[in-house]
Amino acid sequence: MEDYNKIIESLGVRFIKAKNLVLQQPFTVRNYYDVGNNLILLHKGSIFFGDEEQAVEEGELLFIPGGRSTKVTYGPSGEGKSITNDDLITNREKFFRSNNDLDLIGDAEESHSYVSFEAKVFDSVNFFASLDLPAFLISNNTKLANLVIKVVEENMQELPGKERLINLYTEQIVVEIVRHILKNRMFVEQLATNSTYFKDPRLIDLFNYIKENLGGDLSNKVLSNVANVSEDYVGQYFKMLTGINPQDYIEYQRMERAVFLLRTTKKSIREIGKEVGYKDTAYFCRRFKMMFGIPAGKMRRRESAMNI
Repeated sequence: MEDYNKIIESLGVRFIKAKNLVLQQPFTVRNYYDVGNNLILLHKGSIFFGDEEQAVEEGELLFIPGGRSTKVTYGPSGEGKSITNDDLITNREKFFRSNNDLDLIGDAEESHSYVSFEAKVFDSVNFFASLDLPAFLISNNTKLANLVIKVVEENMQELPGKERLINLYTEQIVVEIVRHILKNRMFVEQLATNSTYFKDPRLIDLFNYIKENLGGDLSNKVLSNVANVSEDYVGQYFKMLTGINPQDYIEYQRMERAVFLLRTTKKSIREIGKEVGYKDTAYFCRRFKMMFGIPAGKMRRRESAMNI
């Protein structure tokens, strides 16, 4: 239990967005993907997920970890068109209508609310992504459902203390998700592996160094000096404790930072690529599309497309 308390205490939680959406037409997105973690509360209607099209019942929550691609159907199964995540981002207003009336939350047929957020160990490692969790259902958890509604309601209004309350509720959401995983003994092996983050300070030094130097040289030679291990061993050491090799981890961190800059700044794609460690803009764009399934330019337009 002590290790799990350390995990929770170490998590840096950041709210991204929250909405109440009404389905305009049924559809299936074959490869739904987002950098942020998404917690979806189904009010009325139908949602199915995964290759086996598991049903989400009304009042249940679907958790889709950031960085994990999954199949999601909105509306009755077998109806509507099948699209890609790129199609959804580009034409989101064709599929969803955003409700901004507090009194109508949960009243419309085929409606759901969602909260998107990040949760990082030591503000460096995407916690749920590091567990490599699949999307999963959370049932019979009225506390978590109420927290989602509270975040959506606060986000709809312009009241004093709005941001503080949203951040507090989002942190509670993360704690409740971790508690649900522990209570139901889900992903036990993955959680046990992640506790190693707190047992070797050299790994924490590596996380922090990578975070502070994303635009610089992060070769295994440099990392070996930070961790005070041999260059030949540093890759094996990192993978043994985290489950991934350091260069894959570095690329994910660079791309995640690039998404943040695309969403929050007006810097050119070339400037962003350079800032996160890619001197060749064309190569950066290829790797970006390979990781997220859409070009960097479309990711930049994602916010306006989603704010329907």
